[in-house]
Amino acid sequence: MIEASELTKRYGDKTVVDRLSFTAKPGEVTGFLGPNGAGKSTTMRMIVGLDAPSAGSVTVNGRAYARHAAPLREIGTLLDAKSVHPGRSAFGHLTALAHTHGIPRRRVDEVIELAGLSSVAHKRVGAFSLGMGQRLGIAAALLGDPAVIMLDEPVNGLDPEGVLWVRNLLSGLAAEGRAVLLSSHLMSEMALIADHLVIIGRGQLLADTSLTDFTRQAGGGGVKVVSDDAMKLRDLLAAPGITISSSSDEELVIHGWTARDIGLFAAQCGFALRELTPQSVSLETAFMELTRDAVEYHSSPVDAPADTDRKAA
Repeated sequence: MIEASELTKRYGDKTVVDRLSFTAKPGEVTGFLGPNGAGKSTTMRMIVGLDAPSAGSVTVNGRAYARHAAPLREIGTLLDAKSVHPGRSAFGHLTALAHTHGIPRRRVDEVIELAGLSSVAHKRVGAFSLGMGQRLGIAAALLGDPAVIMLDEPVNGLDPEGVLWVRNLLSGLAAEGRAVLLSSHLMSEMALIADHLVIIGRGQLLADTSLTDFTRQAGGGGVKVVSDDAMKLRDLLAAPGITISSSSDEELVIHGWTARDIGLFAAQCGFALRELTPQSVSLETAFMELTRDAVEYHSSPVDAPADTDRKAA
């Protein structure tokens, strides 16, 4: 488990992480999200002692990272897949790490096979593609069989098979009771992997909630109702504070009542419902709306290319 309490980091007069508190719990994949410059990388560096907090604290399995006698057995990390000596082989790199913690040779072989690197295990890492480097970084993170895994952009450079492998791997690790902290800008993948979300902007906590609740709340609380008697139900529900829209004679979207309230009312009135679904938006849409005022770097609109043929005519 990772527990951050009032975690703060300042560089001169700039506060990069501002009184940040959150917990990455066992049995969950916690998505760690934020715009560029939000403080995610700095937070992850503080978790593993690469940066010292200006205030507050963070622990891994109840202790500061530096106080663990064998930290690779507590938390496995991938922060920069390129931070490997290019002249070493994958096997040599992992073996060197294993020696520092008394990890047996067989575990090196296991993570090489798990990461799909068996055919290139004795090749120089400097010749690896970005995707192969990511696989090696994940293998290193898993080397100590840790209870906590923290990965920063692990699917960058991976092909579709690799992305699916990472997705299944992280879900499986969480199912084993491990705590997984995952940072990524790929919202489509995060929506498929994450159980819980910690979202920051300008170093401050913006949201700490389940993925389901976050997207549902961003959807405005509307409930989709499908019934053969939708129009009759609409007439009975009409009241102050309730707004109802419909795209067909059988479908309603109701705002102002929860799905439970609607279901109970329909049952009392004898209406059979074929669907009763709280509406939500995509994670990407909800994230963009939440962090709109916390984005430091805004892109300029791209003008349409000039129609040179028309001008020439």
